[in-house]
Amino acid sequence: MIGPDHCSPIWPKPEPGALAGIRICDFTGQLAGAGATKILAALGAEVIRIEDPVRQGKWDILRGTQPFVGEHRGIEAGGSFNNHNAGKLGITLNLRDDRAKDLLRDLIAASDAVTENFAAGVMERLGFGYEALQQIKTDIVYVSNCGFGADGPYASFRSWGPIAQAVSGLTFQSGLPDLPPAGWGYSFMDHTGAYYMAIAILMALYHRKRTGEGQWVDLACIEAAGTLHGAASLDFTVNGRPARRSGMPNSNRSQSPAMAPHGIFACDGDDEWVAIAVRHDDDWQRFADEIGEPWAADERWHRLAGRLAYEDELEQLVGGWTARHDKHAVACRLVEAGVPAAPVQRPSERIDGDPRTTDWGMWVTVPHSAVGDTRVEGLPVRLSETDWAIGRGAACLGEDNQYVFGDVLGRSHDEIAELEAEGVI
Repeated sequence: MIGPDHCSPIWPKPEPGALAGIRICDFTGQLAGAGATKILAALGAEVIRIEDPVRQGKWDILRGTQPFVGEHRGIEAGGSFNNHNAGKLGITLNLRDDRAKDLLRDLIAASDAVTENFAAGVMERLGFGYEALQQIKTDIVYVSNCGFGADGPYASFRSWGPIAQAVSGLTFQSGLPDLPPAGWGYSFMDHTGAYYMAIAILMALYHRKRTGEGQWVDLACIEAAGTLHGAASLDFTVNGRPARRSGMPNSNRSQSPAMAPHGIFACDGDDEWVAIAVRHDDDWQRFADEIGEPWAADERWHRLAGRLAYEDELEQLVGGWTARHDKHAVACRLVEAGVPAAPVQRPSERIDGDPRTTDWGMWVTVPHSAVGDTRVEGLPVRLSETDWAIGRGAACLGEDNQYVFGDVLGRSHDEIAELEAEGVI
């Protein structure tokens, strides 16, 4: 279907970016896939996102779910969806109809890459697995991003961010001593998978440019999560020392390299905190001189070995001092004294109250057809000659049907209207 009356596909286009001329036929959803193609769209690629006109929002459950933008509710108002899909075009195809499949074949033939993060086998069941894609366009780049990858004993399993964290081992090693594994409370694995997916798409396109050869890129978010273990995996495989052992893990303290005090300490106010990292003995002397507390002159604290041996007591003393002060004031005093420190900022403080964020331009306001102006994440990079740009919000359902089926695929206005009336688009 073409989007509701309040949805207009006419937008000012940003200047051509680094990926101008690249077209992505995009089936991705949530964040693991949608986050990847958002990056490409911001860098200039034409990302055409495909959705089902009948099962509205079923391919991407974030489309109509909270957090909502202002007072708006419904299928166009999901805040996460609008953030992850800003800058993309949106069309609808009812792939249960052969005419819709013909339209998709034409779109694939006119695209450089097909991207998806369905469970393994979904594209094959739709009739658009890699072999079928190659029949449509021999040099197509196909990138699948499954939770467990496209093959192997877990290929049929479906995943969500916390599941990926648990299976990958990250949940096991996250938390505080003598307490159950905490996990991360959010689908950070989707972010990691999205970054790997964006890189993979670019590398496959670069390979095609050099050789004329397309390929299938198989990505598994579980494995992407595994790359974040770092030294913990090496410590176990080489030294036989697990992350969960007496006194471990402690997500605040630093063991490699050893530092003390090193952690997050409560400050004056409700749920206000400061981060402090005393790297070595010189840092400690600067810290002690700055705070001027009698207990800080205790000889036990002069050397790292003593601070580590009595770390529990030391943290209580430091926390007692910070609790009497404002977090910003503590951080400023310590930084000026040469000790690393920073206030623990809420997202709103970082985004709206920190001039470094404003100057960088990380958060941009874009027009959205249904909810009006809305703010979305940009990219944390700057390119001097071909910088990123996001010129529009996420597309309403079918918002760009006329442009894609008409201008790109050459269907007439009357034909598009007929396809819409018959539920094909």
